[in-house]
Amino acid sequence: MTAFNEETATDDSLRRALGVSRRRFLSTCTAAAAAAIAAPVLGASPALAQDSVDDRAGDAGRSALVPPHKRGLILYTVRDATGRDPLINDLPSGFREVFRQLARYGYQQVEFAGYRQHPNAPGGANLESVEGAKLLRSWLDEYGLRAQGNHGFIPGSWPLTTADLDTFKRHLEIANILGMPHMGTGGDPTGSSYRADWDVAADKWNALGEIARGEGVKLYTHNHDSAYGFLLDGGPLDALGRPTRSSGIRKLEYFLRATDPSSVWLEMDIYWAHVAQYKFHTYTAHDGSTQEQVFDPAGLVARHNPRYPLFHAKDGRVNTQNGQGYDMVTFGEGDIDYRTFFRRVGAKNYHNPMIEHDGAPSATNPGQSLEVARISYGNLAALRARG
Repeated sequence: MTAFNEETATDDSLRRALGVSRRRFLSTCTAAAAAAIAAPVLGASPALAQDSVDDRAGDAGRSALVPPHKRGLILYTVRDATGRDPLINDLPSGFREVFRQLARYGYQQVEFAGYRQHPNAPGGANLESVEGAKLLRSWLDEYGLRAQGNHGFIPGSWPLTTADLDTFKRHLEIANILGMPHMGTGGDPTGSSYRADWDVAADKWNALGEIARGEGVKLYTHNHDSAYGFLLDGGPLDALGRPTRSSGIRKLEYFLRATDPSSVWLEMDIYWAHVAQYKFHTYTAHDGSTQEQVFDPAGLVARHNPRYPLFHAKDGRVNTQNGQGYDMVTFGEGDIDYRTFFRRVGAKNYHNPMIEHDGAPSATNPGQSLEVARISYGNLAALRARG
């Protein structure tokens, strides 16, 4: 097996800067022409991002656990800002102005959560099209941002219907226009606890991942807490013939084994993984005994580093009264030990942490979500390997 190398694992920057698939790139561009076209994009420095408080040089830059070019935010965090009416607001509204503000804070990456915004924003309500993607790409380039992924369309059908396959391919085309190395979903591969259903999910994702790989895009799934619960794969059967006990393997760990590492990737939501650590620490073994197995999110990533190109970095404050173990809070203001997490997983030039806070938008404070984004960036940038 080839050893994991974070340098060779990074994406084809030249092809991504052009916004084309690998196949299209190889068939339509000579190396000289491609370099000439890409140079203005790859060499540009985001003017607004340079104004941020950053640690781009010296010992501080070397010890940063998340390098500046890897600091991102999923736009779900600021969904109220992209969705508000620019005609009646002085605050940033719509994708273009939100990109501008995020670049001011220092972000260099974003993860989409769909392509809709307020109808009065430039480009209109729905940018989920080839032309819409071109417009979004122009704004990303304008502010020195890179699209890293999207929580978008994963076909519900299996076997795939023609309509679902066509829609999936259209989303891959949009991803390539945006220069997006990854495309994924905000949900689990299946909500089931049974191995047979995870086998079906693995077959589906292997097929979808192969299609995505043909277009030069890495397909990823995303977890909530239940996906790191225990798989039911043995013991006595229930009235419907389903297993009732576990071998101790967790659902997404089984999915990792059952899927092709060259076609299927994962985005760990670190907050929900820690909720799973709190909720799912004992299981009933096939022989009926109760076994304890505490989940180690960082340990799992460290064992499968190439499979986890993206993270959701959201924080939680311990609360043992709510059944979850944590209350979600602004990144850097909770109890999840991100300094230790990032130190343990390593490969800091490979992983792409995306700040997220589900509750950042406020009905009473319209500027709150962008303020959460600003504070979170500062806290992410402040994480150091030493000190």
